[in-house]
Amino acid sequence: MCQGARTICRALNGPARARRLQSAMEYLMTYGWAILVIAVVLGVLYSLGIFNPSNFAPKAQPGSCQVLRPNGPGTNYDLNLEGTCGGELPQYIAWMDGSASPQVSVPDTGNWTRIENFTVSFWINPVKSTQNQWPKYVGFEGCGGGDGWIVSGGEYNNPPYVSISFSAPSPSCWSFGGPSAPISANGWSLVVYTVNIPGNVISVYTDGKLRGTSAADGQYYAGQGTFGIGYEGMEAGFANVQFYNGTLSANSIMSLYDEGVGGVPIELQKLVGWWPLNGNANDYSGNGNNGVSSDAIYTGAWQGNYTAP
Repeated sequence: MCQGARTICRALNGPARARRLQSAMEYLMTYGWAILVIAVVLGVLYSLGIFNPSNFAPKAQPGSCQVLRPNGPGTNYDLNLEGTCGGELPQYIAWMDGSASPQVSVPDTGNWTRIENFTVSFWINPVKSTQNQWPKYVGFEGCGGGDGWIVSGGEYNNPPYVSISFSAPSPSCWSFGGPSAPISANGWSLVVYTVNIPGNVISVYTDGKLRGTSAADGQYYAGQGTFGIGYEGMEAGFANVQFYNGTLSANSIMSLYDEGVGGVPIELQKLVGWWPLNGNANDYSGNGNNGVSSDAIYTGAWQGNYTAP
């Protein structure tokens, strides 16, 4: 219509274009803050792991999977897993607040302490140090109470790593240490130690990979008395603690990691204790080595910084 009078058309279209621009600016001013707030909220929810796919995965109920020993505790033949044992994420994990005494204690039943060749495996999410120089994770404290070994954290846990130490009764107390390895500072790590005294080698694995080895010093203290989980010096989440009479292979350890925090034990014939810490301190290995919770808190709000292998 304006082909013959372009100057007039431009004059007429100018105000209309200005009105459209003004309308768009008014729209942005009206709804822009709302869009910005929504974006910020979504960013916070994402950082908290709300959109983590693991949050929507089915959760294993406490005791939903356990080892069946038809011939009784301590036997190692005709073993089977029964229940829901597909590696589902646990509904709960154990939260330890850094109290001085073990927050899960397993009494000495006489059928699994003083084992010289062993594997200990556990998942841990170290959150913060409680000002103890060497935060302790799992083991037999030893020293005045007898022989022992304990897996602990590094000095003030900054950066976090794991190490193992062996002890004799007083006065010698702590005698020697094994290899150490770093672990995640903001998430879950699988820690596995294998101890083979006849082979004179101690190995540490994190997240399924061998991180270091060392030789024993010619003496060895197997551990006796109460087995503790979640000692002093560290606020942390713990899950899926396993103890074996014998050293697991590297392939088996990688399988433990691949299964994730809700995985089931490997090489059942060697399994002595299995504490998933999924809502209680019971032993689901079939050997009856049930633990006792003191200050441990079993929480379902734990998956924000967990990433499945």
